[in-house]
Amino acid sequence: MASDKIKKILEAEAVADKKNAEARRLRDEIIESASGSSALSIQKKISEAASEASKIRADFDMKAETYKEQAFSECEKKLSELKKIAENNTDKAIDEIISLYF
Repeated sequence: MASDKIKKILEAEAVADKKNAEARRLRDEIIESASGSSALSIQKKISEAASEASKIRADFDMKAETYKEQAFSECEKKLSELKKIAENNTDKAIDEIISLYF
């Protein structure tokens, strides 16, 4: 009778050990799967962020190029105006010098 009870206790312990081992295996599988999913998710987010940064950079470069072209055009326009003024002033200065000596 006592040996039957001991036998049942040992069987119950064996079943419990087996269930614990199965639970640990499932736990490890879940953790491994979650880690893989997390890494994949992180990689995806990094890729999305890099893509967005590339779009922003391209947009910025385009706006900077437009601004540069406008600034260059404006400088050329002002330079042309200054050249006209300088030529006009040169002509006046020459006329003034000529009128002083002649």
